[in-house]
Amino acid sequence: MGLKHSYTVFAPIYDLFVSGVFDSLRTTSLKELQRLQHPAPTKGKVLLSGVGTGLDLPFLPPEHDYIGIDVTPAMLKKARARSEHLNIALQTGDAMQLPFEDNSFDAVVMHLILAVVPNPVLALQESQRVLKAGGYVLILDKFLRPGEAAPLRRLINPVIKRLATQTNVIFEDVLAHSAQLNVVDDVPVAANGWFRRIVLQKTNDANPAL
Repeated sequence: MGLKHSYTVFAPIYDLFVSGVFDSLRTTSLKELQRLQHPAPTKGKVLLSGVGTGLDLPFLPPEHDYIGIDVTPAMLKKARARSEHLNIALQTGDAMQLPFEDNSFDAVVMHLILAVVPNPVLALQESQRVLKAGGYVLILDKFLRPGEAAPLRRLINPVIKRLATQTNVIFEDVLAHSAQLNVVDDVPVAANGWFRRIVLQKTNDANPAL
């Protein structure tokens, strides 16, 4: 079952599984958009990569301009119902092949998307590409730590990734392929650190010193 087909099927019930308990985590992550206000107040252009049913939208500050993309029209339909208070454009698009020019956004929000897409390395590289130098990537997702055994998560991954999400993604391995993104913050937030809230910033240097 492909990702688009899976989430078309899940769209009517998706919110039952990922709303509520994740609301506080979303709120805290999205407060990082305040970074766009320094050193001076700025109206930013923000991409929501994998906007889904729009569960982030109620927690977004209204002063910015937003674009939300998702591969599933059924998810976008639900997102539109949550978007009336924002200056936001919603459109179909693939997080692994973003339909935007380089250096287009001040921030990219990637909530519960890197562990969903078939190729998280490519998805993060695409966010790096469309992000302006100095801009931020906000990530909220579940990741294994390097060297973490997690036998159950690894065991169920071949099955569950065909339906909804991957359970064995190692963030450090994904980040290693996006050389311009540096970690600003990395905080464990749920499930004994499986879920993490991460802030990345894009440097000017394509090959920053290690």
